[in-house]
Amino acid sequence: MSFCSSSVSPIELDFSRKYDASHAQAYLKKHKDGLARRLSHWREAQIGRRALELAGNPRRVLDLPCGAGRFWPMLCEERDRRVLAADNSADMLSVARGSQPPEIVARIRTFQTSAFAIDLEDGAVDCVFCIRLLHHIEDARHRLAMLREFHRVSSGTVICSLWVDGNYMSWRRNCLESRRKADAQVSRNRFVVARPVIESEFRAAGWNVVAALDFLPGYAMWRTYVLAKEARGHERNTERGARGGI
Repeated sequence: MSFCSSSVSPIELDFSRKYDASHAQAYLKKHKDGLARRLSHWREAQIGRRALELAGNPRRVLDLPCGAGRFWPMLCEERDRRVLAADNSADMLSVARGSQPPEIVARIRTFQTSAFAIDLEDGAVDCVFCIRLLHHIEDARHRLAMLREFHRVSSGTVICSLWVDGNYMSWRRNCLESRRKADAQVSRNRFVVARPVIESEFRAAGWNVVAALDFLPGYAMWRTYVLAKEARGHERNTERGARGGI
């Protein structure tokens, strides 16, 4: 697996600046805090395993952003899988290395980089595993820039999650945002994207949708997409794939 300096200029987004040492520790604790959070993590890991299967059980995976490393144990369940883990925050990487089991950390190569300008050569990994990042990005141009950078470094697939419409929680979120518009002081760093919009952006960046897996179909906003550079034999309907397999 080869490292290099990307020729793409990194894009700096406001939300990324908050991940200092104290916020990284808070992020680690957040996903362990209470039964609901633990169940949420269990469900995300279950979806992640299924997504990796649908992506062809890739041998070389880039976890970006890796955050506090909470998916590292799941990614390392395949003994011959090589895992790279990267994050824009050096503090987050430090927390991840210090909080995950030593035998897991020993198997993972970490480095600091931007998702908009990844320090890897073209086709360096089989799959980019990108969980809980795209919902922070409001500008379609920025989403496309990231998806094209994933297309450059991945030889085959991407697994990514974001908030989509067409469910109860997105309806509630839209009602909340409508009330917030009257308050110019309220900042937003999480966004719902219409499913036809994000799926057209995937195609524009050179990806085909292999599967769409919903956290709780019809209720939750979280949807995980499996994308591939080429059609994988049995192209399926997105809505059908969102219900199947898990």
